[in-house]
Amino acid sequence: MFDVKTLCLGILTMGDASGYEIKKIFEERFSHFFAASFGSIYPALNKLTQEGLVTCAAQAQSKRPDKKVYSITPAGKIAFMDTLNQPLAPDRHRSEFLALMMFSHLLTLRQLSDAIDGKIAEYRREIDAISDCENERPCSPGEEFVAGFGKAIYEAAIRYVEDHRHIVEGPALLSAAPEKDLTS
Repeated sequence: MFDVKTLCLGILTMGDASGYEIKKIFEERFSHFFAASFGSIYPALNKLTQEGLVTCAAQAQSKRPDKKVYSITPAGKIAFMDTLNQPLAPDRHRSEFLALMMFSHLLTLRQLSDAIDGKIAEYRREIDAISDCENERPCSPGEEFVAGFGKAIYEAAIRYVEDHRHIVEGPALLSAAPEKDLTS
């Protein structure tokens, strides 16, 4: 249902924007639940333009190439509203950290501890980034909800990882301990 193309339409319902500005919104407001690169944003905008859902106008800039500014058309607004009325697909969580933890039995205690500490630090940076975004400008009620949800998820993840790291570190600690001589 929601893909880069659809989210570009949604962003354009908030106002006209360049590809760079759309990318910045993905990085600042969507980073905790959706990623998009320039390599996916510009093809999506080109397709939306071809479909008549978006228009593109060149905007002159001093000492720089013209900037392409995209605007949603009435047909684009209808298409986006149709998307909003579709049933939601189940959330999917993709995590390289969780994949690593699945194979924690193959890692040393140092590797595990470093990965866990690094993930906790990353979650804290994400919380700070969400908080900074909230404080920089006024947020719509939807943005406030999404930011609060992201912070709650990261805070819960930190609590879980801190409270349960012993599950994977304990066996690694035991396997790293020198073997006792059981013959004496």
